[in-house]
Amino acid sequence: MGQFRQISTFVEVVARGSLSAAARAEGIAPAMIGRRLDALEARLGVKLLQRTTRKLALTDEGTAFLEDCQRILAELEEAESAVAERSARATGHLMISAPAGFGRRHVAPLLPSFLAEHQDLTATLNMTDRVTDIVGEGIDVAIRIASLADSSLVSVKLADNERVVVAAPSYLKRHGTPETLADLARHNCLVISSEGSQRGWTFRENGKNVVLKVGGNMGCNDGQVLHEWALAGKGLAWRSMWEVGSEIEAGKLHTVLADFAAPGNDIHAVFAQRRHLPLRVRAFVDFLRRAYAQPDYWRRKPAQH
Repeated sequence: MGQFRQISTFVEVVARGSLSAAARAEGIAPAMIGRRLDALEARLGVKLLQRTTRKLALTDEGTAFLEDCQRILAELEEAESAVAERSARATGHLMISAPAGFGRRHVAPLLPSFLAEHQDLTATLNMTDRVTDIVGEGIDVAIRIASLADSSLVSVKLADNERVVVAAPSYLKRHGTPETLADLARHNCLVISSEGSQRGWTFRENGKNVVLKVGGNMGCNDGQVLHEWALAGKGLAWRSMWEVGSEIEAGKLHTVLADFAAPGNDIHAVFAQRRHLPLRVRAFVDFLRRAYAQPDYWRRKPAQH
C-alpha cells in the first residue's frame, strides 16, 4: 500500500506542478508529500525530480517512470470500473444477431438460461445469414463466423470453428473412405452452391492452405440441406463441427481426411466500438464464452445445451 501511495503521489505532484498543490488536493501537509517522494527515490535508487523552491523538473529517469506509472494507474482504474460494473445488475433490452443455423443450435437454446441469470434483462434474437449493419440496425452484439474486416467494430473470440469432412457410415460402406485429397475426385461431394458458383473446400497440405473445387450430383445454397443429405448417406459434406459434432459423437456421421483439416474461421461476438461496453453485452458475451468452453460442448445434442 505504501509503494502504491508513493507512485500515485509522484504522478499527482507532476500533474499539479508542485508539492504544495498536491498536498492541498490530498488535504495533508507538503512535508508528507516530500517524504513520500524521498522514500520512492530511495527505494528506486534514482532521482526522479529536480526540486527547487520555485519549480519542479523531471529527470530523464523520472520522465520514463512517469509514463509507466500513468499507464499502470489508468489500467487499475479501468479494472476497478470493470469489477464495479460486474457487481451491478444488467438491465435493459439486448438485441442479438446470429447466423440462422448457428443461432438455432447454439444461441437460441442458451438464451433462456442467460435470461434466468439476469432477470432484469429482455432480449430479441434476430437470426439471418446476411451481414447485419450493427450500428444502423441497433444491434448490441452480433455472432459472426468469419474474420473481422470492418475496423469500426470490435470482436471477441468465443470459440474455434473446426471444419471437417463427414459422411454417413452407409455411404462409406458403399464407396470407401478417402485417404488423400486426390481421392475426392472419385467421391460424390455435396457442395454449397449459389447462383451457379460453387464454394471450394479448404484443406491444409504440405504446410499450405489449398482450396479444392470438388464435384457431385447435388448442390444447395442451404447448409442444413447438405447436412441432411450427408446423414442420409448421399455423399461427403464439408461442415463445421458446431453443426455436425453431435452426429459424429452418436456415430451417425464419420469424419474423413482429418489429417488435412485447415483452420476455420473462428466464432466471434462483434459489437460497435464504445468507451464503456454496456453490462448487458459484456454479460452475454461472457456467458457464451463459458458455455462454449465446456468440455465436449460441440459434440452434445442441441437439446442438451
